[in-house]
Amino acid sequence: MKINLKLSLASALLMLVTIPARASVTVSNPANGAEISSPFTLSASAGNCSSQTISAMGYSLDSSTDTTIVDNSSVNAQVPASAGAHTLHVKAWGNKGAACVTDVAITVAGNTSAVSTGGLSVSSPGMGAEVSPSFTLTANAGSCSLQPVVAMGYSFDNSSDTTIVDSASLNTQIVNAPAGAHTLHVKSWGNRGAGCAVAVPLTILGASVPSSNGITVTSPSNGAQVGTSFSLVASADGCSSRTVAAMGYSLDGSTDTTIVDSSSVAATITASAGAHTLHVKAWGNGGGACDTDVAITAVSTTPTAPAPGIVVTSPANGATVSSDFTVDATAAACSSQPVSSMGYSLDSGAETTFNGTTLNASVAASTGAHTLHVESLGNQGAQCAVNVAINVNPVTTTTPSGAISVSDIQAMSSWKADHDIGTPGTSGGTTSIVSSPSLSDSAREFNTTFAANAGERYYVSFGDDQTSTHFLYDVWLYLTPASASIANIEMDMNQVMPNGQTVIFGFQCDGWDGTWDYTANAGTPQNPIDEWIHSKQSCNPRSWSLNTWHHVQIAYSRDDEGNVTYESAALDGVVQNIDATVPSAFALGWSPTLLTNLQIDGQGASGANTIYMDNLTISRW
Repeated sequence: MKINLKLSLASALLMLVTIPARASVTVSNPANGAEISSPFTLSASAGNCSSQTISAMGYSLDSSTDTTIVDNSSVNAQVPASAGAHTLHVKAWGNKGAACVTDVAITVAGNTSAVSTGGLSVSSPGMGAEVSPSFTLTANAGSCSLQPVVAMGYSFDNSSDTTIVDSASLNTQIVNAPAGAHTLHVKSWGNRGAGCAVAVPLTILGASVPSSNGITVTSPSNGAQVGTSFSLVASADGCSSRTVAAMGYSLDGSTDTTIVDSSSVAATITASAGAHTLHVKAWGNGGGACDTDVAITAVSTTPTAPAPGIVVTSPANGATVSSDFTVDATAAACSSQPVSSMGYSLDSGAETTFNGTTLNASVAASTGAHTLHVESLGNQGAQCAVNVAINVNPVTTTTPSGAISVSDIQAMSSWKADHDIGTPGTSGGTTSIVSSPSLSDSAREFNTTFAANAGERYYVSFGDDQTSTHFLYDVWLYLTPASASIANIEMDMNQVMPNGQTVIFGFQCDGWDGTWDYTANAGTPQNPIDEWIHSKQSCNPRSWSLNTWHHVQIAYSRDDEGNVTYESAALDGVVQNIDATVPSAFALGWSPTLLTNLQIDGQGASGANTIYMDNLTISRW
């Protein structure tokens, strides 16, 4: 799969230092000082950056932190821009982290045409359009980086508040947008994690007009002052000319959307004090997605609004709990209907339902802030919900006394590298010890080149132990700007058991699907079928901040038959429970050994990346 353009991560942009060009960066178009229309064509290439081979190029406009990156030594892109004078920053990154930039002064003529680029088409508003504070956004996306589109969204200016709908089209009424000059960012996401976007400059005029997308929000009103716990009452008589199958809501830029399978919603929402945007959403039975935004200000002095018949005894709103925690709740009625069942869900997860008017359940949750949704269902179809904000205590990953630990595995001299034949394409890699960047003065550098999404596996044997059954993999990893070309980071360990079979503890941060993955043997030890399984926990190496050390800890264990329990994964102290047991014994005929792999899978037609490892310690007991 050839991937041309993708949306860069904001964390990557913060690490880029704009410096005078020290590279053979050639901008063929536009010329410096040119007067052009929007969108315009950018054509540029780079031979090197600070004597390093080029691993990626990109561009941004003016002081925007929104940089588009392409994994290649050349870039050819359609760039939208508002009318007026701009500075186009054309950038290049070397395969060892060097960053170079060339600036091009341009002047863009006025343009109000529709925007279409990268598989994403915005029908309305047009480039440079003048619109009222309530206007219609119409857009669709056939693909994103050659991936089928599963979701679209939009945001304004540099706001992290993105409204998202699970659809390949947008027909949304934007309400009460602030007057003035703004940039509307219209976005799409592919089914394997690709992100695409187009920026639409526009000017917002005058007073707002009512929403006309079929959604009616009875409460709260737009601009209302509400309590930190307030009631939402809304309904929808249609969405994109389709019958409404479901409604939902979210706050600000959260991806946590509460959904009810109804054309109306009545819920109690908890919010922190301050200004918020409430996104009220509806989905048609043929796939249409609609949204209305309601501006609110939550104040802590406003009395707490009562839940719609739901009383949550535990946990309390804002409570700090451990995993697993207990949820206790009752509900006498929902919208004046007797309650037939109750249930709960965590964040955007699936709902667990119980018959009756009481709820008592144990809930597992990863470390950090969450929203617990407690719901009730009336005997005539009414649906009610109340949200409870909780914070799950961090879990300290420790080893028992007497555990055997092998430290500084990255400094061993017997590391080897091979192309992983389980991946397509071709790859190559070199590895060596470096003192910078380093935590121990003996970090290991891994330089990988690849074609056609190939993966390079680096491995070393660090001992022999056939009887230990519990392990903690503990490592620090450092990513450079070239990590935009990394699809997956795989961190494995292999152990030969007393019966001669090899247990494969396979674990990876999956950038294609955005999850922590683990391996299983879907066949038998003698006729194995090695497969990856997605966990319910999120991870994407391209979302890790750059030029900094990240702490990864993976805990797992096995039984005597080679069934592996993947217990947890921790990234920078945030523990995510995996809690999955799968068969993972393979009759490989190996001699007794303990072996660990670090595999780097590439993303794109070709590219190069560099990653550093330090303080690799594997403990066993």
